[in-house]
Amino acid sequence: MVKLGETLDRLMKAEVDEGRVVGNSALLIKDGQELYYNQFGYADRENSVPMRRDTIIRLYSMTKPVTAVAVMIAQERGYIDLLDPVSKYLPEYGNLKVLKQFAKEDGSVSYSEEPLSKPLRLMNLLTMTSGIPYGENWEGCSESGRRMQLIFDEITRDISSGKMISTREVVRRIATNPLAFEPGERWMYGLSADIIACVIEETTGVRYGDFLKREIFDPLQMPDTGFYVPKEKWDRFAMSYDYFEKPDEKGVFELIAADGCHLGEYYHESVEYEAGGCGLVSTIDDYAHFAMMLANGGIYKGRRIIGSASVRFLATNHLTPAQQVSFDWEYNSGYGYGGLMRVMVDQGKAGSQGSLGEFGWDGWTGNYFFVDPKENMVMLYFIQRRGAGTLVVVRKMRAAIYGSLDELH
Repeated sequence: MVKLGETLDRLMKAEVDEGRVVGNSALLIKDGQELYYNQFGYADRENSVPMRRDTIIRLYSMTKPVTAVAVMIAQERGYIDLLDPVSKYLPEYGNLKVLKQFAKEDGSVSYSEEPLSKPLRLMNLLTMTSGIPYGENWEGCSESGRRMQLIFDEITRDISSGKMISTREVVRRIATNPLAFEPGERWMYGLSADIIACVIEETTGVRYGDFLKREIFDPLQMPDTGFYVPKEKWDRFAMSYDYFEKPDEKGVFELIAADGCHLGEYYHESVEYEAGGCGLVSTIDDYAHFAMMLANGGIYKGRRIIGSASVRFLATNHLTPAQQVSFDWEYNSGYGYGGLMRVMVDQGKAGSQGSLGEFGWDGWTGNYFFVDPKENMVMLYFIQRRGAGTLVVVRKMRAAIYGSLDELH
């Protein structure tokens, strides 16, 4: 039988050699033992910096699982109750409106902003059933998302001009946008985790990044994880890349360096806006410590971060059948949604040998992780390709790993 390491090496190297990524790295840990690590290509192609184990990458939405753990810590400490209305902590969220759409006689569409029929609760934020979208600007996008994009365009301009925009101010501006639907009506990916971060700040009296450092990063020995990259570490910070089809060569793609702002984040200096949904940077080893803590039921190296019941809560599908319908991304088939993470509920629909209850998430630049509590196993794959999401190679790597479990036990 072909060894697992050979298969993973071949898959990862092909991604680089065939031009789908500039560089990548992957790590597999089972029962606390490292079974595989390798890296290929460049962290920064233009400056000939190779991908390394200590390369710092933008986590983007892999920030969300960290925020999920943070909110459970806050609940365990009695700062919040997940069924509390958000307005209990952020008063402007008591005045939210929902956007209603109406068809006019001439075939056009009009919109009206109506009061909510029920309050927005913290649990809606944790399960992405809040109706608060990300900014969108594409044909067919929601009207609420289109309006949210205008808000974030303004936030980006303000930050770019040197204004210090705090997490609290960003969350205040988000509240001026009407919801896409009534809270709990369906699932929709959006800015919910950013609002959770602000609630944690308001209830603990501690800046969100400081709370994460004290409660998660320091105990888990994650020294390279935070909301910006200090100057002395810039040489380890990976470049991100856009993936474009060449205009004069159909079917031929190229990777172009792109280090601009996205969703208001800046990484080369300390900023006031600490986004609970997309703002962190980390290394593969740092994040592996976080993932192993989840696999171990909340404990890392004998130190408990959150209770095992809290981990199980985060790794349980909380979507109703009606909400599940809109959790319809192609590579989330067979998964439900727990606390800001996908949760495996149907192997057949997922087309995967993964264990029921396996959970995790990915990021906008293609970084990915899963936690399998049944097998006490975590896998991480790090790249920096903007707009990548979950790639086919990840599914192939997962299949190779699960197909090798008999040899790994």
